[in-house]
Amino acid sequence: MSIRYDGRVAIVTGAGNGLGRSHAKFLAARGASVVVNDIGGAIDGTGHDTGPAQTVVDEISAAGGEAIANTDDIASEDGAKALADEVRQRWGRCDILINNAGILRDKSFHNMEMGDFTGVVKVHMLGSVRVTHEIWPLMREHQYGRIIMTTSAAGLYGNFGQTNYATAKMAVIGLMNALKQEGRKYNITVNTLAPIAGTRMGGTIFPDEVMPLLRPELVTPAVAYLVSEQCTDTGRIIVAGAGHFANVEMVESKGIDLPAAEDVSPEMLAEAWGDITDMSGAEPYAEAMAAVQRIFANLKQ
Repeated sequence: MSIRYDGRVAIVTGAGNGLGRSHAKFLAARGASVVVNDIGGAIDGTGHDTGPAQTVVDEISAAGGEAIANTDDIASEDGAKALADEVRQRWGRCDILINNAGILRDKSFHNMEMGDFTGVVKVHMLGSVRVTHEIWPLMREHQYGRIIMTTSAAGLYGNFGQTNYATAKMAVIGLMNALKQEGRKYNITVNTLAPIAGTRMGGTIFPDEVMPLLRPELVTPAVAYLVSEQCTDTGRIIVAGAGHFANVEMVESKGIDLPAAEDVSPEMLAEAWGDITDMSGAEPYAEAMAAVQRIFANLKQ
């Protein structure tokens, strides 16, 4: 089975460096027309430079692929709309959207200014929302779409000094979980990548000696499969890095059921706390109502 993207149009945000660059070049090499979006800013989101996006486009063109550079700021409503308008005018469609753009402003919560918190959330979370919202009608119209959100281990499990980043990265999982329901009848899948890569952002965390093993090119295959026609899974969270690939699920313990018609006290919970928090036999739920229905079962007792 050969996976290709001939005739497909893809947007990759934050594609001037690192993971985005790797994703964009791979898709273009396999036949996609790619929009390389990047404002060309510093790791904290400041500044603007057309160079990074254009360099990636030049590399794609030199290899025989088709790509255009876009430097609109997807963290703003106007920027996301301008990006989508350019795609509509040039191709009239968008088949693949990889929400990859991000910045870092690490600091302990106690010392963090609100501007640094909201600034990170605007790029990672609202940027993903805005571009997806602009592109969603095109995908519905063509009855096809493959969307990627990008989370991280910090969002899934927490990391000291990254409350802003972790908050935004967990938020996009909630976005995915809702959109996967709305996209099903339009053949739109929405999945999330949890990458571990030696990029500009990753370089602030990982030691130098492991950076060569954390090449972005070892992450991109996960994205490449998720955005292919062959993959119809939706709502997946896939960890990828250094050749390791895994699926992440949010699960709920079996818990306990106390009679809903009777009074329940905190002392009763204290006594049963071990059973409530016992994760053996924990199960995932495909949607919110499935989890709620589990609670309703207690009302029939």
